Amino acid sequence: MLELIKETGSITKAAREMDMSYLQAWQLVEALNSAFREPLVASDAGGSQGGGSYLTPTGDKALALYRRLCESSLRAGQRDLRALHRLLRRD
Repeated sequence: MLELIKETGSITKAAREMDMSYLQAWQLVEALNSAFREPLVASDAGGSQGGGSYLTPTGDKALALYRRLCESSLRAGQRDLRALHRLLRRD
């Protein structure tokens, strides 16, 4: 969700990309904002300029840390993943 909000500038567009209702997406954003000391996502009200949502500096940092965690987890698990792959049937 954070990645898509950063990319699209919109909770609505992010929800569509994830095949999620706007309500579910908004609830997820609210849950994320509540879980951290500072909000991860902020929104500007609509109007003639249109509204939008964006990651706060804390949101950008949380997303960067999450990406780094995923990358390091994949690297750490490569040996086990190869071993698991060798156990697969090869019909």
